Amino acid sequence: KATVSVLYCRQKMENVQHKLVVLSGKGGVGKSTVACQLAMGLAQSGKKVGLLDVDLCGPSVPKIMGVEGKDVTQGETGWVPVTTEGSGVKVMSIQFLLENEGDAVVWRGPRKDQCIKQFLKDVEWGALDVLVIDTPPGTSDEHITLCEVLRPLPNIGAVVVTSPQNVACDAVRKELSFCKKLNLPVHGIIENMSGFACPHCADCTPIFSTGGGQQLATEYTLPFLGTIPLDPRLSQSEDAGIHFTKAFPDSQTAVSINNILGKIATVV
Repeated sequence: KATVSVLYCRQKMENVQHKLVVLSGKGGVGKSTVACQLAMGLAQSGKKVGLLDVDLCGPSVPKIMGVEGKDVTQGETGWVPVTTEGSGVKVMSIQFLLENEGDAVVWRGPRKDQCIKQFLKDVEWGALDVLVIDTPPGTSDEHITLCEVLRPLPNIGAVVVTSPQNVACDAVRKELSFCKKLNLPVHGIIENMSGFACPHCADCTPIFSTGGGQQLATEYTLPFLGTIPLDPRLSQSEDAGIHFTKAFPDSQTAVSINNILGKIATVV
């Protein structure tokens, strides 16, 4: 039976049309990169977008979105999220609440559970077309809390991110098993770091191998949303808080991201 807190979270989420959870069983595959690029791209297409960072121990969304060092403010009914310039994405992260940006978050499960529920019910998200949720790696407290709160609501789904290597794909299989056990629909799989796209020529070199994401999608009968090749300008843009696909629209990586966005737009 749902608690009062969970019911209130669901009530606050009624103004959010679609909930898009970005997952992976493996750390370091670029979930935050994918979540931020999806949020910025969807906002650029005209949608009202929120971006919730529930990677409580390693928040990187504020830096990527160019809002590092900003503060959330207190509104009439809760925290007012930080809004990015240009794209207008509403961003909420534990990073905004830390006294010092380098402070570690050392919390056990119950405190994480409470914080995530606060982010869902005590943030003035307003009416959104899409809330993109960036999660930590694995299948732990954060993921269980999100599913507990959001799963009964309409229009919730996950995007699962992997890199091409077998070790990453093996971990992602566990994430897909998690989604099945908790009845969380999966919109598709993205293969990140799929080769190195040279910024000076048209070559794309498969550094880690390729095909792991497509193989997973085939194995689990899921849509394969596409590949994102490595481009040094993407990491440089994220370090500077710059919208990569706007800055380098003709790069192979930007074209790949936009192709994925086109597929995502059909479900959100």
